Amino acid sequence: MEVDYANIKVIGFDADDTLWVNETYFREAEEEVGRLLSHYETPNKIDQELFRMEIKNLPTYGYGVKGFVLSMIELAIELSNSSVSNDIISKMLDIGKDMINKPIELLDGVEQVLKSLSKDYRLILATKGDLLDQERKLEKSGLLQYFHHIEVLSEKQEANYKKLLRHLDINPSEFLMVGNSLKSDILPLVNIGAQAIHVPFHTTWQHEKVTKKETNGMEYKTVDSLSEILKLFKGK
Repeated sequence: MEVDYANIKVIGFDADDTLWVNETYFREAEEEVGRLLSHYETPNKIDQELFRMEIKNLPTYGYGVKGFVLSMIELAIELSNSSVSNDIISKMLDIGKDMINKPIELLDGVEQVLKSLSKDYRLILATKGDLLDQERKLEKSGLLQYFHHIEVLSEKQEANYKKLLRHLDINPSEFLMVGNSLKSDILPLVNIGAQAIHVPFHTTWQHEKVTKKETNGMEYKTVDSLSEILKLFKGK
């Protein structure tokens, strides 16, 4: 599918699993929770119940490691009928601290792409999650210099993006979003008349998955890696 990017003025990038590794650490943490709580349930059941707990708590805690840890602890209390040991709770807190302190692992080609595109376009970071955690990761990434604007959203829905574009003082047709999540980074933008490029990551949180019916007829570009984006802008 050939897409014309001639009108694009601003390019937005998602952060987690688009610029750097993130979801992998959550999967590792979930496996550790399964081991910690194996006395109470099977690993598969624990995984299902942890996801249920996270979704239930999203309106209260939002996205990010801190809400994830609180959901872990609440699940431990629930599955153990309030008999879970202090040692297990302490280990869960350590899991969260370890996740927060993980080194930033940039995905292939990230800095090359940002450096190149920042010469001709305004680049912004549009992510969701815990504000402090996202600011910390961005600072550790060494990528802050390439972005004109940083936006940490509570949700990535059409209304949130419309508000962001008004703040940037651009029309939807002048905006391009790049991200790994079809649900959060691609479909809402296509629906409001903006452009979008999907860069799949090998691991996707269940909450971010969409059906083929939801993507049917939606016009967006998919690339195998971030580096491929530069080929789309050659001669622009």
